[in-house]
Amino acid sequence: MEENFVKFGLKNPLRNGARVWSFVMLLALVCLLAACNANQTATRDFDEEGEDGIDQSLIKRGVAPQPDAEVAVIDTNYYGQIVVELYPNLAPEAVKRLKQLAGEGFYNNQTFHRIDPELGIIQGGDPLSKDNNPANDGSGGSDRPDLTAEFSDVPFERGTLGAARSASPNSANSQFFITTKRQPAFNQRYTVFGRVIKGMDTVDVISSAPVAEGTERPADPIVIKSVTLQPRSNFLGAQVR
Repeated sequence: MEENFVKFGLKNPLRNGARVWSFVMLLALVCLLAACNANQTATRDFDEEGEDGIDQSLIKRGVAPQPDAEVAVIDTNYYGQIVVELYPNLAPEAVKRLKQLAGEGFYNNQTFHRIDPELGIIQGGDPLSKDNNPANDGSGGSDRPDLTAEFSDVPFERGTLGAARSASPNSANSQFFITTKRQPAFNQRYTVFGRVIKGMDTVDVISSAPVAEGTERPADPIVIKSVTLQPRSNFLGAQVR
């Protein structure tokens, strides 16, 4: 689902054989687009364009984030640790889901399957990233129902934890992303449910890792060894970099 919407048009000359020629060209373009898309990572593409159905009246406004007593600690294979505080007062269901899945070991040995330094995100949380088929990375989720959107007016700043989803506002499940820079285009369109309080240097290194040609998929797997819940008090005074 990471395709960019491609717009193209064909002129149809009003002379003999033109329609046949146009059909042949259209068929060739369709085949070309299909071949290009085969090289892309299929994903719950939270930055997909053209969506609608966001009920502005349901956006939570004027609520300051209040951190949970526990943080999510993401340990990677070679890149280091990322510590994320969680905001149940903003997005109680998203926080509950992450805590449930982390407690079950759901995220263990998955990968950060998508990195996009230009957009400013790293994305993980797909169980399909553990198999040997990179083409399906980003299209999976847990066996639990998708979550209802919990949008707020808290902006996406550097280090924000967001719930990845497809075009439907109510399609977040297990995947998450972390922003490496301010991204106002995401504001009030995607669920904010946490913020990195330690390890932004790790996020930055991951976001700059080499990718497979023509994709947003890391050339070498960036493995999430585990996501565990630990007392936030253990990390008070941590410096975000």
